[in-house]
Amino acid sequence: MLSWAITFLVIAIVAAVLGFGGIIGAGAGVAKTLFVVFLVLFAVSYVVGRRPQL
Repeated sequence: MLSWAITFLVIAIVAAVLGFGGIIGAGAGVAKTLFVVFLVLFAVSYVVGRRPQL
């Protein structure tokens, strides 16, 4: 999922260089959303993985 966030970030940067305003906002928004989802899933998997086995 982190790779998707990086992909959309690169798309947003390329669109910014080329001057496409609408694509910049959409790409950056998707990249931010995917990055936050990645961080939440990472934190949950870290906490669940650290629990002692019963």
